[in-house]
Amino acid sequence: MSDIQQPAQTLPPNAPSGPPLPRSTKKEGKPASLWSDAWHDLRRRPIFIVSAILIAVLVVMALWPSLFTAIDPNDPRTCELATARQGPSGGHIFGRDNLGCDVYARSIYGAANSLLIGISTTLATSLIGGMFGLAAGYFGGVTDTLASRLTEIFFAIPSILGALLIAATFRGGPLSSITLVIIALTVLGWPMTYRIMRAAVITAKSQDFVVAAKALGAGHMRIMMRHLLPNALAPVIVIATINLGGFIAAEAALSFLGVGVTSPDISWGLMISDARNRFLDAPLPLIFPAVFLSITVLAFIMLGDAVRDALDPKLR
Repeated sequence: MSDIQQPAQTLPPNAPSGPPLPRSTKKEGKPASLWSDAWHDLRRRPIFIVSAILIAVLVVMALWPSLFTAIDPNDPRTCELATARQGPSGGHIFGRDNLGCDVYARSIYGAANSLLIGISTTLATSLIGGMFGLAAGYFGGVTDTLASRLTEIFFAIPSILGALLIAATFRGGPLSSITLVIIALTVLGWPMTYRIMRAAVITAKSQDFVVAAKALGAGHMRIMMRHLLPNALAPVIVIATINLGGFIAAEAALSFLGVGVTSPDISWGLMISDARNRFLDAPLPLIFPAVFLSITVLAFIMLGDAVRDALDPKLR
């Protein structure tokens, strides 16, 4: 009995030979970048999620405070001395301060100036310190020496004391109190960013891709902006995120000492300063802005720690 031969299966033209390949939604052979890896790691960190939610709420509070004052629709600048230091009530859920102002409304509206000062100072210090550090780390020699000696002079000045001196000296001039605080904190805050950027650039400029760019005739500006800056930016972002919370706390300290934000502007540090003299009689006008301030500073520090852990492969 002859074997029955099965008909040969015909394959369509251009059909791939061998076992079927698994489907993939990602392009093969394309390595993941540092930022994509960091974002993938951040999304799995509870500390990042919690801090990001808190910061998002604070930003919305600063931009649209009326959304949060619907339950307590009081003007933060309308004060009644006859009702000073009254406790919480139906119309004033946080009570009133020493001047009879609504504590809840002032706490909500105070977020705008505190965040404005923190973000503006962080951007200014990152720009100044980053550019100086980029130039000093790349060129080295006399440029690095002069910039490093100048930085050491600023490091020798205590931050709060120096900012206090600057703010007190130019107080009452043409600049507003908020602008003056930003300038005072920026003058004393950029050296830390300078050192971080300088160290990152010195490490990156010895890499092969920088040597290759020089061999191909790339100019100094192209090498610094195209090759060095993107590879040295990660540690600067980490320190800037952590410093942002520190600058908000520094503004509160200056306002508490009487040389920061002044009325009619509102900030948490100014509220704490106004409420300190009657703390034993009415503690709530001091406690509530202090809680808002503490949560804000803690949120940015938590965010900075999460970003640092995500961008540093050694800490994963």
